[in-house]
Amino acid sequence: MTRMTDLPPYLQPFVLDVAQGAEHRVDRVGELDFHRPAGTARTGAILLIHGGPGPADLEVSPRDWPVYQGYAAAIALRGQVAVVVDHSLIRGLDQLTTAADDVEAAVGVLRADPQVDPDRVVLWFFSGAGLLAGEWLDSRPDWLRAVALTYPLLATPPGVDELVSAAEVIGKHSDLPVLLTRVGREREELARPVAEFVSAGGAALDIIDVPKGQHGFDMLDHSEESRAAVTKALDWAIAHLGEDPTAPTQLPIPATTIPAPQPTKTAATATRATTPRGEAAAQPRSAAGGAVAPGRSAVGGPAAPGAVRAASAPSGLVPAPSPRADAVTEQRDDAAPATSASAAPAEAAAVSAGSAAGGAAVGVAEQAAGPVSQQSASATTTDAAASTSAPAAAASAPAVVVEETVASRVVGREHAAFEAHDLEAFLATYSPTALLQFADGPVMRGRRSLREHYRPQFEAGECKRELVQRMLVGDWVVEQTITDQVPTVALYQVQDGLITEVRFIS
Repeated sequence: MTRMTDLPPYLQPFVLDVAQGAEHRVDRVGELDFHRPAGTARTGAILLIHGGPGPADLEVSPRDWPVYQGYAAAIALRGQVAVVVDHSLIRGLDQLTTAADDVEAAVGVLRADPQVDPDRVVLWFFSGAGLLAGEWLDSRPDWLRAVALTYPLLATPPGVDELVSAAEVIGKHSDLPVLLTRVGREREELARPVAEFVSAGGAALDIIDVPKGQHGFDMLDHSEESRAAVTKALDWAIAHLGEDPTAPTQLPIPATTIPAPQPTKTAATATRATTPRGEAAAQPRSAAGGAVAPGRSAVGGPAAPGAVRAASAPSGLVPAPSPRADAVTEQRDDAAPATSASAAPAEAAAVSAGSAAGGAAVGVAEQAAGPVSQQSASATTTDAAASTSAPAAAASAPAVVVEETVASRVVGREHAAFEAHDLEAFLATYSPTALLQFADGPVMRGRRSLREHYRPQFEAGECKRELVQRMLVGDWVVEQTITDQVPTVALYQVQDGLITEVRFIS
């Protein structure tokens, strides 16, 4: 197929000849197009995230471009759901943070779809969308099976608000598979950051090289090299969804179109408890039927030394403990009784605030991982009393036994990072678009704002917080703490393994 020179670049045909029609259907949901395989089998999903900014005379939105429709159709024909999202970056780099919110909301809508297994998702970033990938590489929610980047932009241009840099976090989670498709004829301003990304990634990267390819090769260079590269990238992404699409389980109900997402992130995000990863699955195969060999790029020729690991399928998942249906309260012996599970988190917090008045608080340290046992709770209480001159006081202190939830463990990790003055570990417990609302009115959104707000406190070594009592209600954690002798009540909402909202109400 030759290039149609009378069309703008973004309307050039996809390099693969993908059959259209009865083999899959397309549902338009708000700013998302769901490309669905035939049948109602529950499958994994791949979110295709276009680049930007687009040309000034752009007339066709990215989800209608042949290249993304081609990728999506190819994925659907392989038995998985593909989703193409229109986001704000197409309007300009000044929309970068808004685009990050758009993608976060799209993930929530995708994972809530009845045909999608919410624990098997791949994010695939193209071109300018590479600027959005760093926050996902950093936070790495448990449902994220892999991240793919195709001819990505990885360095924020001067004057543009910077998000998390992909090069800075690429090696942070060695169990998160990452694929880079790079082109040999890349523009210099894009090629240099990609080289830095490869150097930082080391064994954390799989690489597909397209030596003769240019930026946008998958719609501009109709060659065997291009078709082989795209096919291998599709093979890689499908393999990392981790389940054989030829033998799926059927949905208990027919797949239906879900309503368009609401403007707020909270309404668009699925409220599922996350699950930890288990043992690794089988090694994926290349398009030619062989496994990708260590030390070689997935397409043609040796890769940069130390830059490629053998491509491996994502780990299987094991169920996490289910949250209790009723509220679980952790409190000191002189605090007010817990409210009932039917009370709203804010009402529970108001009751907690009332118990802050009398006596010196006895802090109960949160354990960062795993359920709190009788032994660990007793040890914590003993530590809290160690500063007194009477050792018997620690021995007689009541032990606190808590049945943890997914939400409490996430908040516990946040507290542990706070106490350790580890700012990046602290931020990693938050959603990229987390919302913080303070009692006196100010509101902050996103990790960048949190980093700016908390950095002076972390650098000064002033991260001290004494936990008085805690209530667990669904995906909310309500806490009463004392900071600098000032009682504080905070409500944490945890969704998909990350803190999405915090409200300080006193």
